[in-house]
Amino acid sequence: MGDILFLAHRIPYPPDRGDKMRGFHIVRHLGRRARVHVAAFAEDARDEHYAGALRGYVESVTVVRRTKSNLRAAAEALVGNRPVSLSAFHHPALKRAVGRIVADHPIDAAYAFSGQMAQYLPTGPVRAIMDFVDLDSAKFAAYADAARGPVAWMHAREARMLGAFERSVAARADASLFVSAAEAELFRARSPDGRVAVLENGIDTRFYDPAAGFPAVGEAGPLLVFTGQMDYRPNVEAVAWFADEVLPRLRERHPAARFAIVGRKPTEAVRSLGERADVIVTGEVADVRGWLAAAAVSVAPLRLARGIQNKVLEAMAMARPVVASEPAAEGIDHAGTIRVAGTAAAMVGEIDTLLADRDAADRLGTAARNRVRGRYGWDACMAPLDALMSWRPEASAA
Repeated sequence: MGDILFLAHRIPYPPDRGDKMRGFHIVRHLGRRARVHVAAFAEDARDEHYAGALRGYVESVTVVRRTKSNLRAAAEALVGNRPVSLSAFHHPALKRAVGRIVADHPIDAAYAFSGQMAQYLPTGPVRAIMDFVDLDSAKFAAYADAARGPVAWMHAREARMLGAFERSVAARADASLFVSAAEAELFRARSPDGRVAVLENGIDTRFYDPAAGFPAVGEAGPLLVFTGQMDYRPNVEAVAWFADEVLPRLRERHPAARFAIVGRKPTEAVRSLGERADVIVTGEVADVRGWLAAAAVSVAPLRLARGIQNKVLEAMAMARPVVASEPAAEGIDHAGTIRVAGTAAAMVGEIDTLLADRDAADRLGTAARNRVRGRYGWDACMAPLDALMSWRPEASAA
């Protein structure tokens, strides 16, 4: 096996959010078996700083700062008749960097993490693995259905053009990966000629362990905890919906209940929720485990979700009872381990039951942790990569 080029829309380190967790564990797995050269974008100075730490796992790391605004990306996309998602991540400096890596090293395979990075896949006799993770075109189609006017038109345009791009990439890739069977089946229906496989997300159950050492959270409760990147639209919409439609009805039955929104970069809309007496908005925290451990119930009320939700796996690994929407639960093997609610009334009912019966809640949390330990360890989740990259496991273990 020759060298591997790993392309990422965000530097996969540190593994402290969903996409970085997946990216990091893939890079670490590949780096144990071959020389890996990472070419990735940085969103800020902190991302650039982490390049040094990532070099401990790979042969080389090249990071390019991405500063293009969404408005400029949209304008370039309209003028160039291409998806906004591609324009947003188009950068001549990264293209040049990829060219140098390919010229200077015996690159045998290229792994593109996220659809935006497919535009950097090298041509020629190089195996191409396209990790779409989720089906982004379907996400934009859902956005279009929920919007009106010019915004709906832009989202529908993005869904259409991105879908065509995804199919063209899959047609030339040696494998197209998705995070769940549901996403893979959806793509197969749209691109029957693509070579599609599933590479699930995992969880570090030694880190996310209720018995591990981490700072405790002393907030009064019972606490209903949501975790996630709080400038991500589906997360913003989820917490607003929960605060407006679920929390007031729950507090009629549990007056002391409070909703904790835990995650970096809260938008103004999210911060405004924190002005309510029954809502806590933390912003970025040093260790999310304390908040999960303090949760009477972990909630995942996403109305739009694709693939496997790391926030759900983290709560399960921490042995917390979870109540999730149907989209948030879809990609996870959850039978008998989490409660799923399709409406606001159903979510109120499920959370109310768990708050009223703490023994049942604890049994549910224990079952959830057992499921995660048995099914979602990172080593098990990464094992299919060996076959996809044409390794013989017995040889790579030598």
